[in-house]
Amino acid sequence: MAEEPMVYINVIEVRGEVVVAICDEDLLGAKLIGEDFVLHVNERFYGGERVPLSYAMSKAREATILNLVGKNAVSAAIREGLVHPEAVLHVAGVPHAQAVKMPY
Repeated sequence: MAEEPMVYINVIEVRGEVVVAICDEDLLGAKLIGEDFVLHVNERFYGGERVPLSYAMSKAREATILNLVGKNAVSAAIREGLVHPEAVLHVAGVPHAQAVKMPY
């Protein structure tokens, strides 16, 4: 059985929002250069703590704003129903997605 992937997660609570930023562990600090924009996988924003992917997804379910970078993080969020597959962008070949929960 394969070992569970590790990711970095940062949970930021501000003005009633719960912002959860998750990136695959090998992407922290990376600068992804795409055709239309550059994505900095900034340690200040993404680099909270290194955790197993399953723990990060439990926190992602609590997010009102979700920001994901990397194959493991984005694929897990799709499986959990947190991100629609068509909402995924690719920057330098790396999946990136954002989601916002709207109050009903």
